[in-house]
Amino acid sequence: MKEYKYKINGNTYKVTIGDIEENIAHVEVNGTMYKVEMEKAPKAFVKPVVRSTYTTPAPAAPAPIVKPAATSSGKSGVKSPLPGVILDIKINVGDEVKRGQTIIILEAMKMENNINADKDGKITAINVSKGESVLEGTDLVIIE
Repeated sequence: MKEYKYKINGNTYKVTIGDIEENIAHVEVNGTMYKVEMEKAPKAFVKPVVRSTYTTPAPAAPAPIVKPAATSSGKSGVKSPLPGVILDIKINVGDEVKRGQTIIILEAMKMENNINADKDGKITAINVSKGESVLEGTDLVIIE
């Protein structure tokens, strides 16, 4: 048995829900008994699963991505992997960086992404500024 108190348009109602048989609930409201007919729940429809003996061929392996080997003696740009906004620049021109060191924080898709140096070297140019929007593939910094 469950008891509830409701206030509707300033009037207080004490509601007690008794037994429920099939779709009939025995309800008492402020001492008066009522039989409340509830809507019958629709019967669950179980969709049959159709299984096929046909198997799809395995997808072809994607072609490997070949990147030219970066030489540590040449200049290379660290590119933005996706469009976003520059939140922070962790380095300055002239700084020595190590491969994997975080150099820029880029906000993309409401997430902060660390952009790391792709090689050891010296920062020779910073091509972006804090708060700037960049596109995918934009050279962010140049490492020599």
